[in-house]
Amino acid sequence: AESPPPLLSVDVTGLVSQFARSFVLIFPVYVLGYLGLSFSWVLIALCGLFWIRRHRGGKSSRLGRALAFLEDEEEAVRLSVSSADLPAWVHFPDTERAEWLNKTVKQMWPFICQFIEKLFRETIEPAVRGANNHLSTFSFTKIDIGHQPLRINGVKVYTENVDKRQIILDLQISFVGNCEIDLEIKRYFCRAGVKSIQIHGTMRVILEPLIGDMPLIGALSLFFLRKPLLEINWTGLTNLLDVPGLNGLSDTIILDIISNYLVLPNRITVPLVSEVQIAQLRFPIPKGVLRIHFIEAQDLEGKDTYLKGIVKGKSDPYGIIRVGNQIFQSKVIKENLNPKWNEVYEALVYEHPGQELEIELFDEDPDKDDFLGSLMIDLIEVEKERLLDEWFTLDEVSKGKLHLKLEWLTLMPTADNLDKVLTSIRADKDQANDGLSSALLILYLDSARNLPSGKKINSNPNPLVLLSVGHKAQESKIRYKTNEPVWEENFTFFVHNPKRQDLEVEVRDEQHQCSLGNFKLPLSQLLESEDLTMHQRFQLSNSGPNSTINMKIALRVLSLEKPARSPDHQHSAQVKRPSVSKDARKSSFKPQVPVSPTSDPNKPVPASPVTDGDKKTDTADKSQPANASPQWPTDLSRSSSSLHASNLSYSPSHLSVKEPTPSIASDISLPIATQELRQRLRQLENGTTLGQSPLGQIQLTIRHSSQRNKLIVVVHSCRNLIAFSEEGSDPYVRMYLLPDKRRSGRRKTHVSKKTLNPVFDQMFDFSVSLPEVQRRTLDVAVKNSGGFLSKDKGLLGKLLIPLASEELAKGWTQW
Repeated sequence: AESPPPLLSVDVTGLVSQFARSFVLIFPVYVLGYLGLSFSWVLIALCGLFWIRRHRGGKSSRLGRALAFLEDEEEAVRLSVSSADLPAWVHFPDTERAEWLNKTVKQMWPFICQFIEKLFRETIEPAVRGANNHLSTFSFTKIDIGHQPLRINGVKVYTENVDKRQIILDLQISFVGNCEIDLEIKRYFCRAGVKSIQIHGTMRVILEPLIGDMPLIGALSLFFLRKPLLEINWTGLTNLLDVPGLNGLSDTIILDIISNYLVLPNRITVPLVSEVQIAQLRFPIPKGVLRIHFIEAQDLEGKDTYLKGIVKGKSDPYGIIRVGNQIFQSKVIKENLNPKWNEVYEALVYEHPGQELEIELFDEDPDKDDFLGSLMIDLIEVEKERLLDEWFTLDEVSKGKLHLKLEWLTLMPTADNLDKVLTSIRADKDQANDGLSSALLILYLDSARNLPSGKKINSNPNPLVLLSVGHKAQESKIRYKTNEPVWEENFTFFVHNPKRQDLEVEVRDEQHQCSLGNFKLPLSQLLESEDLTMHQRFQLSNSGPNSTINMKIALRVLSLEKPARSPDHQHSAQVKRPSVSKDARKSSFKPQVPVSPTSDPNKPVPASPVTDGDKKTDTADKSQPANASPQWPTDLSRSSSSLHASNLSYSPSHLSVKEPTPSIASDISLPIATQELRQRLRQLENGTTLGQSPLGQIQLTIRHSSQRNKLIVVVHSCRNLIAFSEEGSDPYVRMYLLPDKRRSGRRKTHVSKKTLNPVFDQMFDFSVSLPEVQRRTLDVAVKNSGGFLSKDKGLLGKLLIPLASEELAKGWTQW
């Protein structure tokens, strides 16, 4: 058995130590009583003891903190500093420091103070005076915000689950300022003021809408998400609260009023760009439409010479008409000093102050086109007169006059006089989609939502939008890898008859060449809408269940309003002198533009401009060298479409000579190719009249297969092509289905070596539905291949076939 522990020794030691402690505590009290001293000595002894203990404790805690700091620095700091003293970015990793912002605010603080002082004096003071009759003598006598700037302790930026056109910032604000704001109400001899203000809270700043023009942000919105901590140190508040009208208020009520003024749903909005400006930037409405009747000229200079200049001949005049970035070109009238064109053009005018109508006449020549005169007319004068029909003397030449009829058409937001306009342009009789315009369709393509993924599941498409009205089609830019694209693009269409025409919209995936959805809007719906405007999300058909496209569409009726004039009013349009000299003009290039061939000279048809005032303004610019000499084709239907010049007499009804605007990808838009082709024609001509098809012929079969939903084109053969070199030509055929200008939409045959009568017999197809193909044009070019690094590459001939035919389903073959 184990011996019991020696309990006695342990107990004795404990008892002795306890007795000693009690004796040390009680003995001073006995001594104080024995000596008859005051109780205050007890208090002095206790205070001394307390001080010694605290001093020793502080020393040991500092030593402990230093040792802990060495072991774990971060944890030691967190324990030693209370969490209330730390800024938000310490606790929340998505909140960032903003020292750069604080430095900026510090530098700006004097100017912020100036703004606040203006705000108090010019906005708050009049508002308080008007709020209550008793406060009519209210005024601020001193406003000093202090030198201590506002601090931003952290910034959180929201990037997920927010609108693509806004930025949301949460700012941790703290302001402790020694302000001096004194106010008085003279009527009641009352003075009060503010000595200091403290504000702590989370302020939300929303930057929206984001816009594509400077300053990039349309407006700032500021508000507190929750009521901020607000402390105001008042002076003389009791006097202030005795004023009638304010005697129901208290300190806390005033703080609540001020706090709530800044808390949701209240907010301060600072517009950087006015609402009107944002609307204009996103939806520019033209000032008007200028209709130019390019009628005739008289007494032009004869520029052609024969027998080395001994015999003076006539000229082959044509005109180039410019309004801003819109350029039109008339047909050429052969050997005539008094030409009659009788053509009509329609141009959009966005900014008429400082904008002119510029016209230049040239004589078409094989080598270099000669200048026949120019004219510049201020559009302000045309707008004042509304209708001008007169002869103008040409500038920069010794003789020559030009007859123009100019109409300024205003854009009316009502359809009241639409019937009158339709009658005036003869659009009420037929369903034609060309001819003069009765209305302008302005379209703002905003964005799309929930587009389907296209051919590959769970992959985002590259969407673009194809817009068409009648025969006119325009394309938006491509937005890559997104099913919620934002385009923010403007388009304009001239409309012949809005009662019978439709706007067709198709969203396509550029990557997989497939449709992502479409819808058709009859323009008659716009005529029934308020202000002829619709702004909504349109549901896409043949698309996803919630696929929509957001657009703002407006129709404006083109109305000629003749101003009321006194009977004796006389006017002639102010003709400006051109700023460019004749020599400088000759050295500059003349842009290549489409022609408007008219079957009946008495029935004018408007020509389509190269740039329609929309986004596609760079078609001509990109494809032309800046210093090219003016040798451009003036009648493309004669030169480039000579491949089918011979078959016009027996071609089916759907084939027309009309040449649409050349595409960027189309060879005819390359000036060099066109120039060479015309020179070759002239070399062939060599003083004799050409046959019906100087560039040869091509045999094609064209039909649409409704089963396969494809357009099938068979290229059989060509005959009587021109020789590109002494060894003949190496021809091949290239095709596009306009307006598709992409590389993926190109079709090519094989190359036939050294022959002028190649046989191809190749079949090609384009995936397109029958209703859509009838709005498209087949662009066919026969080209010379040439060898590797060969110079002998070029265009042998070109052909444009509009496919608006009833016979397309059956198909047809012809040369």
